[in-house]
Amino acid sequence: MSNRRVLIDSLPTEHLTEKNFKISEDQIPSIEENEVLCRTLFVTIAAGSRAGLQGSASYAGAPQTGVVMNATGVCRIETSKSDKFIKGDLVVCQSGWQDYSSQKAAQCQKIVDDIDLKHYLGALGTNGLTAYFGFHRIGKPSSGETVLVSAAAGSVGHLVGQFAKLVGCNTVGVAGSEEKCAKVSGRLGFDSAVSYRSENFRKQLKETCAKGVDVYFDNVGGEVLGAALFRMKEKGRIVCCGAVSQYDTSRPSGSPRGIPGLLVNKRIRMEGFLVFDYLKEYEAAKKEIKQLIREKKIFPENDVFDGLATAPSAFVDLLGGGNIGTRIIKIDQ
Repeated sequence: MSNRRVLIDSLPTEHLTEKNFKISEDQIPSIEENEVLCRTLFVTIAAGSRAGLQGSASYAGAPQTGVVMNATGVCRIETSKSDKFIKGDLVVCQSGWQDYSSQKAAQCQKIVDDIDLKHYLGALGTNGLTAYFGFHRIGKPSSGETVLVSAAAGSVGHLVGQFAKLVGCNTVGVAGSEEKCAKVSGRLGFDSAVSYRSENFRKQLKETCAKGVDVYFDNVGGEVLGAALFRMKEKGRIVCCGAVSQYDTSRPSGSPRGIPGLLVNKRIRMEGFLVFDYLKEYEAAKKEIKQLIREKKIFPENDVFDGLATAPSAFVDLLGGGNIGTRIIKIDQ
C-alpha cells in the first residue's frame, strides 16, 4: 500500500489551474509516541485556501511548493501510539489532500458517527462556525431587519441566510448566475436573490433592497461590496468575512468607492473577523448547530466530488463559482 498525495507543484501567477498540482505516491508515514496514523475519508476544499497560495492570508504562512495541499479532513485512526485514541476512532484534523497522514494526538478532535460525517467539514466545521459567529457576533441581527449575503450559495453564505431566517430577518442573496439565484431563493430559503453578473445588477439590487440593508455579510469584496455600501441603512453593519473575488488573480482590485465617506455619513460599522477569535465558544456553537440540523431547522449543503485525484479540478471549479454549499472530496478507499 502507498500514500497518494496531492502536492503544490507551482504557485499560480494568475488564475489557479490543475497544472499547479501534481499527484505523488509515497510510503505510508510512520508514527511516534503520542501520534496517530490517520486514513482520510473526506477532505474539504475552501476558497480561502487560494488566498494562502497567493500569500494574502497571514494566518496561513508563506506559500510553498513541494508540500501537500493543506485542508481539513475527517479521518479514521488506523494506528495509535496515544492513550487518547484507539484504532477505528473518527477524528477531524489537518489531513491535507492525501490518503494517510501522521498526526499529533493533541491536534486531532474526536467525533462520533451520530450525523452525516460530511457535516463536520461544513456546518459543524470552519464554514458553519464562520457563518454562526460572523452573523451573530458581528452582524448582531434583529427580527425584521434586512440581511444581504454575497456568495449566498457558497459554503458560508448559504448558512448565513438560514441563520438569518431563524432570527426572523428578510434575506437577500447575491450569487453568480440566474440559475444559482433560483436555487438561493428556492431550496436555500432566501426571500430573494440577485445575480452580480447581470448587466443591471446595481439597479436590481436597489429594487430588491428598496428599504435598505441592515446587515451585509460580505464574502467577496470588490464590486459587490461597493454596490452593497450604497444600499446600507444608517447604523448598518458590514461583516467582512472574505474577499473571494480578489483571491484568484495577481491584480486584486482596489477598495470600492464610498470608503470612508459612506461609513461616516451613515455611521456604518464595518468589521472583519477570523473564526479563530471564538475558539473558546466552538463546542457550544457546534452543539447548537447540530441540534438545528437534527430538528431540520437548517439544511446544510455538501457538494461532493468522488476521488482524491479530482481535488485540483474541484478546487478550480470552486473558484469559478461551481459549488452549492461546502465543496468536499470523498477519498476513494
